[in-house]
Amino acid sequence: MTMRVQKVIVAAAALLVALPVFAQDRRGEETERISRQFKIGANGRLTLSNISGEIVLTAGSGDEVTLEAVKRTRGARSELAGVVIEIDERPGRVDIRTRHTGRSDRASVDYTVSVPRGAAVDVSSISGNVRATNLQGPLRAQSISGAVVLSESSNVEVAKSISGDVELSGSMPEARLTASTVSGRVRARDVKARGLSLSAISGDVEVTNVEAERLEGKSVSGNFVFAGVVARNARYEFSTHSGNVRLTLGGGAGFEVTANTFSGDIQSDVPVSVNDVQSRRAGRSVRAVVGDGGASVSVSTFSGNIVIRRQ
Repeated sequence: MTMRVQKVIVAAAALLVALPVFAQDRRGEETERISRQFKIGANGRLTLSNISGEIVLTAGSGDEVTLEAVKRTRGARSELAGVVIEIDERPGRVDIRTRHTGRSDRASVDYTVSVPRGAAVDVSSISGNVRATNLQGPLRAQSISGAVVLSESSNVEVAKSISGDVELSGSMPEARLTASTVSGRVRARDVKARGLSLSAISGDVEVTNVEAERLEGKSVSGNFVFAGVVARNARYEFSTHSGNVRLTLGGGAGFEVTANTFSGDIQSDVPVSVNDVQSRRAGRSVRAVVGDGGASVSVSTFSGNIVIRRQ
């Protein structure tokens, strides 16, 4: 094979990777698939914003971002042309933005992206889920009407949704992160982090087997549930407005619990001292000390009940 023929074959292969591939799937959707690769370095940066569709991120080896984007529509194939994927590639980073030019299209884009394990990642979606696994660089993930699900990503900074659930799992030993939703649920399970701030407006907050030096959890009209080991000398602050709080406290570390409610009840199988004043307007509070009282657990509600149990 001559050198000229080899060059033509290589150029043709590169062109096939860059060109979109049109198809119709079994569900009757029109689709267009785009595949690209970008070299950003082991500690580069990726930003990705989507309007409608799912974003799935995983850690890859090497220093490249591998992008698979699938445009979908149940309407006319022409609607796919109304969804533009804008890519700005610069040394050490790549910025990807989805833009819809049609006025009433039904198109969406699903992204599957592999990034260098240590890269900084900032992703957002308006209507779609965001999922990330095994990323080690700084990670910010947000959605308006989708879920945000992050696992085994050690440097999460922000995980937010407006009307979707937020779920965290895995070891994040150096992370000081904020996870919040307005009308969904926040769930942290088997997480190890330096600090966590978890909040929901009209949803529940559930914390299971979480180890952190400082943990804040609050809900306005949902319940708060904590079950796990109390870390030595850690600080915990839990609150709701009209929801209940249920704590199941385990481990051998000493801790002090203070619980306050305005119009709810307090139940505890930990021996407590009770401050139940004559006027109901002043509410009710209890205090309990276990061991050396090194860790601090503060609980408050306005109209919810508080239940404290030993694991």
